[in-house]
Amino acid sequence: MTPGDTPAVVVVDDSRFMRGLISDTLESGGVDVVGEAEDGEEAVAVVEELRPDVVTMDVNMPRVDGIEATRRIMEQVPTPILMLSAYTEDGADETFDALDAGAVDFIAKPGGEVSAAVTDLEEQLVELVHSVADADVSDRGPGEESAPEPAAEPHPETVDVEPNTTVLIGSSTGGPDAVERVVGALPGDADVRVLIVQHMPEAFTGRFADRLDESTALSVSEAEDGSRIGRGEALVACGGRHLEVSSYRDGRLRVKTVDEDRGQGVRPSVNVTFESAAETVDDPLIGVVLTGMGDDGSEGVKTLKRVGARVIAQDEDTSVVYGMPKRAAATGCVDEILPLGEIAGGVVGGIADV
Repeated sequence: MTPGDTPAVVVVDDSRFMRGLISDTLESGGVDVVGEAEDGEEAVAVVEELRPDVVTMDVNMPRVDGIEATRRIMEQVPTPILMLSAYTEDGADETFDALDAGAVDFIAKPGGEVSAAVTDLEEQLVELVHSVADADVSDRGPGEESAPEPAAEPHPETVDVEPNTTVLIGSSTGGPDAVERVVGALPGDADVRVLIVQHMPEAFTGRFADRLDESTALSVSEAEDGSRIGRGEALVACGGRHLEVSSYRDGRLRVKTVDEDRGQGVRPSVNVTFESAAETVDDPLIGVVLTGMGDDGSEGVKTLKRVGARVIAQDEDTSVVYGMPKRAAATGCVDEILPLGEIAGGVVGGIADV
């Protein structure tokens, strides 16, 4: 797509009412709906024929469900796919399966079911469709991106890890896979503690933390008010609440969760976590801004830089959406812009320099 073009979208849902509602919602936001499908089997054929810029995909459908349809589309004609996911624990599991199959992002259905309330999501849905329309998904087929990156060599050279280093990671669209690859490549025996802020609804962040815990060397959990972490441990910010560092002593962090807007537009916000860490932690800090829509994190990296932290941003070529890392780099406070596969090595290689 050329910047400014109208994205062409195929809407997939087994409910005729919902297909019409989603199509009307997108078209009222200036998106061109070029086709519809009522199940996953039909979706694969329609996408193959029409070659849209984006597909919106329901999960539970007859014959072929949304997860299998996503897998087939990514194998045959890779296309950015947005899942419409139930706002439940089961819906979270299905959503992560769809992301593993190659979907780039998801939107949670209000109340666990799509209803007329989907019109309330118009701004978010339309913005997301525009953002992912240009995403390079050629390498997001099943088995391509779902596994963590093998342990990376430190960048630019092997160094000893500085004691008591805190790594702060912020991401949004395309972030679950990117976070898993970065965290999965961090050495489990390093003296680091990690805070992760991924834009994600509350029903999904706990499952995201569980997946990271299962697939990485670090001990990962969802943050609760008053949670503490030390060496080799990580926390994932809970959806719907900001994550603040409330205290730091002898290499252990304590956090609090904040159910306030804070004027950020998203909750949890990368800015809030980065800024609170900069104000509270007096040992080495490394900030990492990964793929995502918008500019969250750009103010936070300024605060980190003022206290001497090292800051890394993901590069454009490997970002699903080059929004957050681009805005962070534009501040002039980013030390390195690296491909996704080199970021863990950049973190380890930069630890002794902070």
